[in-house]
Amino acid sequence: MDQAQAFTEEKLHGLTLIGLVAIIDPLRTEAKGAVAACREAGIEVAMITGDHPATALTIAQELNIVESADQLVAGPDLQLALDSGTIDQLTAKARCFARVGPRQKLEIVQSLQRNGHFVAVSGDGANDAPALRTAQVGVAMGLNGTDVARETSDLIVTDDNFASIVAGVEEGRVAFANVRKVIFLLISTGAAELVLFTLALLTGLPLPLMAVQLLWLNLVTNGIQDVALAFEPGEGNEMRQSPRSPHEPIFNRIMIERVIISALVIGTVAFLLFQWLIARGYTLDEARNGTLLLMVLFENVHVFNCRSEARSVFRHNPLRNPILLIGTVAAQLVHIGAMYTPWLRDVLHVQPISPQHWLELLGFALTVLIAMELHKAIRKRYLH
Repeated sequence: MDQAQAFTEEKLHGLTLIGLVAIIDPLRTEAKGAVAACREAGIEVAMITGDHPATALTIAQELNIVESADQLVAGPDLQLALDSGTIDQLTAKARCFARVGPRQKLEIVQSLQRNGHFVAVSGDGANDAPALRTAQVGVAMGLNGTDVARETSDLIVTDDNFASIVAGVEEGRVAFANVRKVIFLLISTGAAELVLFTLALLTGLPLPLMAVQLLWLNLVTNGIQDVALAFEPGEGNEMRQSPRSPHEPIFNRIMIERVIISALVIGTVAFLLFQWLIARGYTLDEARNGTLLLMVLFENVHVFNCRSEARSVFRHNPLRNPILLIGTVAAQLVHIGAMYTPWLRDVLHVQPISPQHWLELLGFALTVLIAMELHKAIRKRYLH
């Protein structure tokens, strides 16, 4: 042993250990709940990081992303993969990827897409840009994200919080559902008018409504109610539903069924009323007046059917959407007001009716509510 080595060992033996310093980047308090919300919504969460596998596995288990080490794949494992098929086998079971480089992030995204997943990627660095651009939805972090990440992404989260992405998913589902509700209201009521006019033409009766009355019907009901329906709040079960297929059209089976049923009920009942009024000796203007009011009432009632595709009207608190409630009442009052306004009454060829007749027509209008409630009940029983 030379003198230098002896001196070094002597100095080491003379050292005193004062302490150790451990550093951890703690998880956000809301992160675990956000991951659980994704799982309940049918969204699988995967973590891709450049950290050591032991660190990545610990964090992934704490977030309940993985249950065991079998669901972890490290970058060297991906490097050893001979072809895309082997990579696809690795990503099929893995939900945590550690020691991953920028190119491997891209390969993971492409592999998940080949495995049939609709992939959303969140990231903040320039090395995330290829994966962000390739994913169906790229989400960049706005606070600490690089310009490259923000420019290649579809969305930017301004608070760098994963929980905000989950909240965005929920809001997106509410918005999409409201679009469907408004479309259903417009198409079903338009189809009902076609049924009404078609039945009149087939039976040789005069047209049930004049052109100006038809325009007024669409203006006073759809012009107010469809805007109010767009403000419908979430039903509360948005994050308990499975994701819809990106290839699923808005007019899926349930939409088509509901449009056909409601259109047939509204159009047929309105036609039978018009036919009955003509047969009882009412003038054509009087028959059209009653038919027009019935159609307005039908659409006032039907808008509440549109609030949910599966949930009963009686389980919806009308006060949860005060805009819709006020808009519906306003639509009816505007039409009643037109009956008592001389110049508008002459233009529309309408006239006031008694409260008793109004209540009778309201009873006819409730038939569409009964029909849609039966459809919801039968469909719920069939699905379960």
